[in-house]
Amino acid sequence: MTTVTGEPDVITVAVVDDHHLLRQGVAGCLAAFDDIRVVAEGSSGEQAMRVAEEFRPAVILIDLVMPGMGGIEAINKLRARWPEMGIVALSSFSERDRVRSAIEAGANGYLTKAVDAESLARAVRGAAAGEGVFSSEATAALTGRSAGSRDQMATLTRRETEVASMVADGRTNAEIACELGLSLNTVKNHVSNILSKLGVQTRTEAAAAVFRSRGLST
Repeated sequence: MTTVTGEPDVITVAVVDDHHLLRQGVAGCLAAFDDIRVVAEGSSGEQAMRVAEEFRPAVILIDLVMPGMGGIEAINKLRARWPEMGIVALSSFSERDRVRSAIEAGANGYLTKAVDAESLARAVRGAAAGEGVFSSEATAALTGRSAGSRDQMATLTRRETEVASMVADGRTNAEIACELGLSLNTVKNHVSNILSKLGVQTRTEAAAAVFRSRGLST
């Protein structure tokens, strides 16, 4: 396990993966952003718990398949111990069952390891704010859910449809508010209305409904 000193005015991140080169790559990507700092690394679920206890990072990026305690078990324990911590699964796989298991364990989001630097930084910021952050591959893996039909999509107002589309594209509430010139509370209200109208519980499920409406599901 390796650590570096973080700074109090940035989003602190821990990267937990049993592949050293992957950890280096993630840290290198995030180093380009002044508001994000990788403060610790680990290679197992057990080390994820120790890193969280010692450094209290705002966000943990965690692999799902590791020796010893796996990612799903670690996410469960991290969420129970630190409910406010942002937890994002970082995996090579995007199968529906794997994505759902991570979400049910308490992950804020799910990214594939092919994610680009900008999307990774955006996900870290969103997770730190308590928002759901998912790669398009992870969202598409959930498009088989029954909630959120095209008929339900038709109940959205034009603004709600616009916000829902941005949610599906992985945008955070803050980013949506900035781009549309709305207050953060207004965006939160729109998202709440979208979830209610689509009959879903999470942003991920809402995003899945948008993907279906775009004809991306089978």
